[in-house]
Amino acid sequence: MALFEYKAVTPAGETLTGEMEAPSQDLVIARLQEMGNIPVSAREVGSGLRLGSLLRGRRGLKQREVGDLTQQLATLLGAGLPLDRSLGILAELADSERVRELVEQVRNHVREGGSLSEGLEQRHGVFSRFYVNMVRAGEIGGSLDQTLARMAEYMERAKELKDGVVSALIYPALLVVLAVASLILLMVYVIPQFTPMFEDFGGELPLLTQIVVGVGDVLQNYWWALIASALVLVLWFRGQMRRPASRRAWDGRFLRTRWLGDVIAKIETARLTRTTGTLLVNGVPLLSALSIAKNVMTNTVLAEDVAEAAKAVKTGSPLARALVKSDHFPRLALQMVNVGEETGKLDEMLLKVADTYDREVKTTIDRLMALLVPALTLGLAMLIGVIVMSVLMAILSINELIA
Repeated sequence: MALFEYKAVTPAGETLTGEMEAPSQDLVIARLQEMGNIPVSAREVGSGLRLGSLLRGRRGLKQREVGDLTQQLATLLGAGLPLDRSLGILAELADSERVRELVEQVRNHVREGGSLSEGLEQRHGVFSRFYVNMVRAGEIGGSLDQTLARMAEYMERAKELKDGVVSALIYPALLVVLAVASLILLMVYVIPQFTPMFEDFGGELPLLTQIVVGVGDVLQNYWWALIASALVLVLWFRGQMRRPASRRAWDGRFLRTRWLGDVIAKIETARLTRTTGTLLVNGVPLLSALSIAKNVMTNTVLAEDVAEAAKAVKTGSPLARALVKSDHFPRLALQMVNVGEETGKLDEMLLKVADTYDREVKTTIDRLMALLVPALTLGLAMLIGVIVMSVLMAILSINELIA
């Protein structure tokens, strides 16, 4: 049985925290409900630390913290507690001082008569425009708890995809680091040992060994220049990505790159359709939803395509037909969007498109990682083979000189 940390609210409105052993999270929640409490969160001890949670989300709060706040607030509001009381409970249950101060600032704004969306918007840089507009739509539609629950699900899906990519890259990254370290050790310390021996015998190193020794000399004597060059290249590329014109050019190159462009198009399609579909479900007009979704996308070429599509939609064109003109989005996605428009269920179909391409992205990344590891292993084995061959040639040459 696993150990879970839980947070709940008693019927008297008091906060309750503790630990409980149970086979699953659902049983912990069920037991808390049987005791008459309102479960806020239940997390397995030791399972909450994942690579994705080490990365910062929006400025000031971690991605996991924003997701937890959203889910907990949705639970409390769904249980019938007023917004002011729910925010107060979240402030008491906050795991860090930073989160507590943020929630208290939002609660103070609500107590002064402001809306939750306005309070979130005033925390500049913490909550995205998409997040704030979703909350505002939930307030207008009178379904704030349901909207927050959808937001929590949306953020969890995005986090799972990000964590999956990072986790898949761990092994290849470790493989490259260890292999490069081994190659540097061989070229810098092992191969150069043969040079004095050949000088003593009055012979010359074989050509292959001379090349390897030369590379080792460069690594040994000019390592600082190589590091400086790499830093300059990174800074130059970051500067390129800050300039709108050059970033658009790079984004276009990425889209045209085989395999990589396909993955980028699928990721951005899933992001566009999930954002737009979620906003439509909560009553946001299509044009406003497209404007928000455009800002969520990271590829500027596709974002411009969405902006042009929004202009066409404004003049009466169907969304699917407007997106077809760009020739960047997957055909299956556009066909599904077209069906959604014809049946009057565009919001539901957009969410189905997002689910479809989330799965496709995961499958594609898994396949690419499955190909990447053998390719890296083969390439590094060939490099090590060349170094070993240079060593053997040097040893054979020494034997010939002795003979």
